Amino acid sequence: NPLCKLMLDLLLQSVTNVFFGPLVISLSFFYATILPSPFTGQMTDLIFAERELVQSLKEYIEAEELKLEAVKSWANKLDMLTHASTSDPEGFLAHPVNAYKLMKRLNTEWSELESLVLQDPSDGFISNMSVHRQNFPDEEDEKGAAKALMRLQDTYKLDSESFSKGKLPGVRYNAQLTVDDCFDMGKLAYNENDYYHSVLWMQQALRQMDSGEDAKTPKADILDYLSYSVYQMGDLSRAIELTRRLVAIDPSHQRAEGNLRYFERLLSKELRDLGRSQQEPADERPIQLDTYERPKDYLPEREVYEALCRGEGVKMTSKRRSRLLCRYQDGNRNPRLLLKPMKEEDEWDSPHIVRFLEALSDEEIKKIKELAKPKLARATVRDPNTGVLTVAHYRVSKSAWLEEEDDPVIARVNQRIEDVTGLSVNTAELLQVANYGVGGQYEPHYDFSRKDEPDAFKSLGTGNRVATFLNYMSDVEAGGATVFPDFGAAFWPRKGTAVFWYNLFKSGEGDYRTRHAACPVLVGSKWVSNKWIHERGQEFRRPCGLTEED
Repeated sequence: NPLCKLMLDLLLQSVTNVFFGPLVISLSFFYATILPSPFTGQMTDLIFAERELVQSLKEYIEAEELKLEAVKSWANKLDMLTHASTSDPEGFLAHPVNAYKLMKRLNTEWSELESLVLQDPSDGFISNMSVHRQNFPDEEDEKGAAKALMRLQDTYKLDSESFSKGKLPGVRYNAQLTVDDCFDMGKLAYNENDYYHSVLWMQQALRQMDSGEDAKTPKADILDYLSYSVYQMGDLSRAIELTRRLVAIDPSHQRAEGNLRYFERLLSKELRDLGRSQQEPADERPIQLDTYERPKDYLPEREVYEALCRGEGVKMTSKRRSRLLCRYQDGNRNPRLLLKPMKEEDEWDSPHIVRFLEALSDEEIKKIKELAKPKLARATVRDPNTGVLTVAHYRVSKSAWLEEEDDPVIARVNQRIEDVTGLSVNTAELLQVANYGVGGQYEPHYDFSRKDEPDAFKSLGTGNRVATFLNYMSDVEAGGATVFPDFGAAFWPRKGTAVFWYNLFKSGEGDYRTRHAACPVLVGSKWVSNKWIHERGQEFRRPCGLTEED
């Protein structure tokens, strides 16, 4: 019957699309009344099929509602967070945990939200994501922020709980790390074969989970990473105890049983070699910073440098302090300084390092930052072999180079540097502006080129760096000192001031005592600008001495 065939086609078409519910019902009722009995069972199946479609539709709606609730929860949480962060961006980012979690959110969690929303097209959201994604941090940025926390942890001897609970000096915003955050920190260290930090952060994740904190990360995963990291640190007894905990909560774990047997065999062999028959009980004390020795690295003065960053080991004696003076510096009666000479204070006697007060005004600092911000890029160092600027792991900051043509303020600052130092800035490098954020640092280095680096400044044609003039353009709540490990000096940033020292003796030989470092910023944001003054043009302003160290 052509009519029946047409009606059946319409019915099948309607069943494939749940949005034609009313049509399906009316046609089903129609067919139930006219079709011969052999088709009744099939139509009943269609009725149940439709019912299943309705149920699927309800599940779809429920899933959409759950998704919407999840998105709403995200929006509410981030609305409060961004309200606090945008009201004082620099203050908010001054807390290193806030900076790390910002990196993590934008690199990882916003992508998870994007995937959630993409389950159903949402053009507005995707369009915004596309526009802003190019400015999002990537995986390397998140990794860098995590390493910055570990750098701060080492330099300032802060345990993982201090970071996790936000117990940092001078902080204005509360920020905490969850179990999952701590686990991610430990996993990152583990993947870098940094078992020392992996132990510290996995232990913190376990501590918070044992205290009842909820987490997406299974406890078995934490114990898995922690036990192996502890083994890598040479603590077999604790590795065995942790692996036994892992087996107890997950007997089917694919590696745990094998690891346990392996660790026990190693421990038995150790005991036999030591002539002992019974192992000592595992140390039940929580793992702390000093539980395991931190591995040595490439920097020979690491301990001295970090101690100075903490304000420890500064060799300022009362005798030395008595030799430090303050004065009004008029630049040998320079006309620009006669009416308003610069206030100058001795910071150190030998080598002579001075600090100039009121070297920059607040208005000048504001303008310099404004000019630098669009140009900020990962700070570089000059390759000693090629003279080419390149990035380095030991310098973590962002910098920009400003020319006098950029703004009259730059010309004014350059002229002031020349006036107070008595040195020509015509052959100096451009004014470099640097911003050290969370964990930002510049490890011990020389500003001048050594004898084994003859080509470091060859391309400039202006000789070696004879002196350094360093402007502090912000106060720093904690950390960020400029330290000189060789003679045990530490100078803390004071907004508007500048420190000045000679890198070369009058003979042109390098003063190796001036090896210095910018300590990691613990809390706050450190802004500096520096002028590296070169030898050429100083022949009559700073004549050569008669001896090598004159």
